[in-house]
Amino acid sequence: MVRRLRASLTNEVPNGAAMRLPAGILGPKALLINELAGSGGDFFPWIFRHQQVGPLIGTRTWGGLVKSSVHYAFIDGGAMTAPDNAVFDPIAKKWVAENEGVAPDIEQHQEAGANSKGRDLQLERAVQEVLKMLEKEPTPKVSKPAYSTPAIKPKA
Repeated sequence: MVRRLRASLTNEVPNGAAMRLPAGILGPKALLINELAGSGGDFFPWIFRHQQVGPLIGTRTWGGLVKSSVHYAFIDGGAMTAPDNAVFDPIAKKWVAENEGVAPDIEQHQEAGANSKGRDLQLERAVQEVLKMLEKEPTPKVSKPAYSTPAIKPKA
C-alpha cells in the first residue's frame, strides 16, 4: 500500500531511464469509501488509515466484519448460518469497525443530480486532495550516480 522510493535499478538499455524500487505507483493516494462497503470494504479502509497511506474520502462504511459460515444443514436441504470469526485489533483490544464502520477523513456524499450528469463528487474530491498532496510530495526523479573506477593496487 505505502510506496515510497527505496532504491533504483540501472537500465541496460542505452540511455534508458533508471527504474524505481519498489515498482508500482509511488506518491500520494486517497481511498473512496461509502456506506455500501462492508467486510473487506471495512477492513481495507481501516488498514489504509492504520498504515497512514492517505485520506479516506466519502461516507462511513457499513460496519460488518464478523464472518458468517454455514455450519448447520437441515434435512429439507436448507441451512443455517452463524457468525463465527471476527477481526480485532490486538493492540487497541477492540473489534475493527464492527457495528460502527470506518468514518471518512473527508466527508463527501454522492448526489443523484451530479451522478445523472456523469459526475462523481467523491472522485472529484479525491483528485483535488491528491493534487494538493502531490505539490507537497512530488514524484521522485531518479538518476544513477557516476560510475567510479576501482582503485588498482600494485602487487606487493
